[in-house]
Amino acid sequence: MTQTTQTPRETSLETRRFHRKALASVAAVTLVATGALGTAFLPPTTAAYAQALPQTPITAPEHPPGSFAPIVNRVKPGVVSVKVKLKDDASDDEDGGGQQNLQNVPPQLRDFFRRFGEGGPGGMQRQQRHGGGAAQGSGFFISGDGYVVTNNHVVNNAKSVEVTLDDGRTLPAKIIGTDPKTDLALLKVTDGGPFPYVKLSHGAPQVGDWVVAIGNPFGLGGTVTAGIVSARGRDIGAGPYDDFLQIDAPINKGNSGGPTFNVNGEVVGVNTAIASPSGGNVGLAFAIPSETVQAVVDQLRADGKVARGYLGLQIQPVTKDIADSLGLDKAKGALVNSAQDGTPAAKAGLKSGDVVQAVNGEPVTDARELSRKIASLKPGTKVDLTFVRGTKTENAQVTLGTLPNDTKVASANDNGGRRGDSQPRLGLSLAPAGQVGAGQEGVAVVAVDPDGPAAAKGIQEGDVILDVGGQPVSNLSDVATRIRAAETDGRKAVLMRIKNDKGTRFVAIGLQTTKNG
Repeated sequence: MTQTTQTPRETSLETRRFHRKALASVAAVTLVATGALGTAFLPPTTAAYAQALPQTPITAPEHPPGSFAPIVNRVKPGVVSVKVKLKDDASDDEDGGGQQNLQNVPPQLRDFFRRFGEGGPGGMQRQQRHGGGAAQGSGFFISGDGYVVTNNHVVNNAKSVEVTLDDGRTLPAKIIGTDPKTDLALLKVTDGGPFPYVKLSHGAPQVGDWVVAIGNPFGLGGTVTAGIVSARGRDIGAGPYDDFLQIDAPINKGNSGGPTFNVNGEVVGVNTAIASPSGGNVGLAFAIPSETVQAVVDQLRADGKVARGYLGLQIQPVTKDIADSLGLDKAKGALVNSAQDGTPAAKAGLKSGDVVQAVNGEPVTDARELSRKIASLKPGTKVDLTFVRGTKTENAQVTLGTLPNDTKVASANDNGGRRGDSQPRLGLSLAPAGQVGAGQEGVAVVAVDPDGPAAAKGIQEGDVILDVGGQPVSNLSDVATRIRAAETDGRKAVLMRIKNDKGTRFVAIGLQTTKNG
């Protein structure tokens, strides 16, 4: 065998090539590492940079499966396509139709799709409408005797419903019950059982967990997509009990009612909506979490309807200004706007100005969370409420009533306003309500300085201030006294209860520091 001897020049060239390759590898590793950290390009390692790294290497979590096939093979037989024949007065709305189609969207979803610029079903994953008064969606068996979960909007206005199984069989199904407030429906297939079914997860997934979605996009039949949980507790304005999982698994029209699984093959959510300008997946899909599904399905199976707990409170969020005006450390909890006479909350002694901070010892972050917690409980349940009144923390036991269908659980957000308070430092002109024909109680707003702090909070001419700092007011002197008391207490804002033709609400107005007040 002949041995080749390199010249010094060739050896030098080879050495330089090796060094260039080594430097390129280092640069590639540096770029990958910096990308993983979510930062821009970093210079070569320095002492300062080395100190910023964790001293103990981060242990990577359990690796995702090399293939999702074992999960899919196990659960796919429990997923079905849902085909609906619509009632004669229900219109088709396949891909288009603008605002006319929006009328067919469940009321609690309309604001969400308007917000994303959608006039119809293109921006949500709801049923696919076809000519001849038909619709399609997805669903899944939750029991061997034929109970199927899907979305309410899939079977809304249905004259008849059929499900197509993974093995190709098409069987009739009847609607056991629906719950428009959470957009869930329960069906029952009576022929051809027992059926393969899947289980609902008892625990919530974490952000970053892998998920697998199976459904019937565009009527194509069982289709599998995968992604991660992008966020939890999303409020998309779809209804009073929004608590969606956000996932980035590709979801499209026709996936409505289909399941999202964790890597253990348990259902963690029911796919319900997408945010998309075109109607296709853009990585923003929303699923009803399994704990909500379980609670609703249990009631639908037992009674065919959902009965929710009821306090009888009108509530609103605690903003930073409101927290400052009440002397609270943090802007959390639900501010009681009013306790309706004869309701469970009123009987238990709750009243306007209280801030509910916990239910059965579990903290309440905001007004919407209080609504969800109470609505998740059955009528007749006894709950312990922790609330702040003035400077004291108190407790009350309340026996929940039944939520009336037309009751607004949460309302009166403190976000609208361009006017009002009292005295020049607040930018208001006031008069006793009786003097200007605005009723017998409170102080009426007769003018608002558009550049004042009250205007920034939405106070308007014609509004009536009922109380300031938790005390009723009837003249300008009362208002001034309450404001001075708030300033003396070191409050950064003063809380007022305002009434107009839309109802009552609390508004916290920052106190300006002026020498000529």
